[in-house]
Amino acid sequence: MGAEAVIGGKLLQRWFDAPSWLLALALLLEILPRAVDGSLHVCFGVTEPDAGTDTTRISTFARRKGDGYVVNGRKVWITKAGDSQKMILIARTTPRAEVAKPTEGLSLFLIDIDPAQVHLQAIPKMGRNAVQSYEVVFDDLFVPESARIGEEGNGFKYLLDGLNPERILLAHEALGIGRAAIRRAVGYAKERIVFDRPIGQNQGVAFPLAEAVMRLDAAELVARNAAWRYDQGLPCGREANTAKYLCADAGFKAADQAVQTHGGMGYANEYHVERYFRESRVLRLAPVSQEMVLNYVSQHVLGLPKSY
Repeated sequence: MGAEAVIGGKLLQRWFDAPSWLLALALLLEILPRAVDGSLHVCFGVTEPDAGTDTTRISTFARRKGDGYVVNGRKVWITKAGDSQKMILIARTTPRAEVAKPTEGLSLFLIDIDPAQVHLQAIPKMGRNAVQSYEVVFDDLFVPESARIGEEGNGFKYLLDGLNPERILLAHEALGIGRAAIRRAVGYAKERIVFDRPIGQNQGVAFPLAEAVMRLDAAELVARNAAWRYDQGLPCGREANTAKYLCADAGFKAADQAVQTHGGMGYANEYHVERYFRESRVLRLAPVSQEMVLNYVSQHVLGLPKSY
């Protein structure tokens, strides 16, 4: 619920960029409290089969019709789509070939997930099964103009508002998974007796765990700083991206070391660490890959030429 309220709330504030701010206020007051108390679930429809990192390549199109739009297209990796009543959707409202910059001509909408016109297919995954991910197909879905968030064509700019809090939240998720894995590993290292002593007494077991927890501690400081800057309304792109990168790596390495500490039993479901390993892996891929974070830091922090 927290992630939906923070990220969704930030995006929904953009309703006030639309001409009818009274209508925007009414919609906001109707939706946000329910998103916070858990009675309304909202998912985010961004990624497409041919548009992952490069959001400007999306082909889902919202065509003007009367007092609204008709949406057709396909999204993938949409978390919780099957459990949500609404979706914050980004779609093209102007063809890419007709805009001066590829980031133009994209618009945000808050749509109803109508089973008659929104078709869902669950995606089997190696982990993160506490929440399901879906392929979503839109078939002539009518969306009233009042459901558009902000001005038409400015959706990409609005979408950027939600990126930093998402990266900060998932950085902390990676930390949590890493710490849970280390707790399991330390407990096992104290209890598992080999050659008449606990395996944790061996530096070959103890030192990698110590290093893993220090990496988690250091990454947490960066993540907390990013969260503080966001809360204060300060620029935090550098901090949010750095936190996501460092925490994802620290969490994954902690989970990997937890599996290694358990030896062969680390591969078994019984001890849970294999699940932490799988859960931590996706955070190095999403919501932004480690490589794209390095691109961001290279370009926006170091001032080096853009590489893509």
